[in-house]
Amino acid sequence: MSSEPSQNGDEKPQKPLYELLTHALVDIYVGEENSHYPLHEKLLCHHSPFFASIFYSKSNSSSRTKEFGLPEVEDAAFALFVGWLYSRALRYPEEEGDIGPLLDLYFLAVKLQIAALETDIVDTVRAYYHSNETYPGLRRVQYVYANTDEDNVMREMMVGSVARYLTLSDSIPEHWANALKKNGQLSVDIIRSIQEWHLEARNVPDARDASVDRGRNGFKGAVGFSNIEGSSGMEDVKEESEEEEEGHVNGNGVASE
Repeated sequence: MSSEPSQNGDEKPQKPLYELLTHALVDIYVGEENSHYPLHEKLLCHHSPFFASIFYSKSNSSSRTKEFGLPEVEDAAFALFVGWLYSRALRYPEEEGDIGPLLDLYFLAVKLQIAALETDIVDTVRAYYHSNETYPGLRRVQYVYANTDEDNVMREMMVGSVARYLTLSDSIPEHWANALKKNGQLSVDIIRSIQEWHLEARNVPDARDASVDRGRNGFKGAVGFSNIEGSSGMEDVKEESEEEEEGHVNGNGVASE
């Protein structure tokens, strides 16, 4: 996996697994059902400053009882985390539907302050879309926006992909047009992403210059911006989850009006 630093800072040097598998265990209880995970304390705290602050704190009662509860965390996401913790590997997504659990794992990694896991997930999601020549769908992007803050690496990767998708297209799908009208921050971030391309001025049409084609003609000769929106000039570019319609996404990734 890439060693690219996370937004939480540079990753610490990794120790061999055998040095972290000591006799000391901690008990983590997850979800509404209090699923029990006995984990190696040194391994857990080595990767997670969040848990290190809990179990290595002299003032925290959890450091004495060696147990901690995460009732707000989904069991499935924590199980994926445990798999990564002991293997330092992620299962590569076979289809777009596998991205959802990876995003839930990513949000958990942010909460637990695990920089290495954040980086691994971003790299895996990026590689999936690139190797399949597809782009994140609207609901994926909305879900990431609902669960991350500004300057988040996953958010920037997603919006950068969308910026390329829309810029290379002859039209704006209706569900994207509606979302951009409602979500000003997403629209601003797309412009920011395009600015980071540092395009040369000569490669960008100049609407002030009457001697050149200023891009007034839209898809199939239609005139004006309104004809770009909702037309279907996307034959060579694919967006995942193309059935998505207008809507916002709640914490479970479910669209609502």
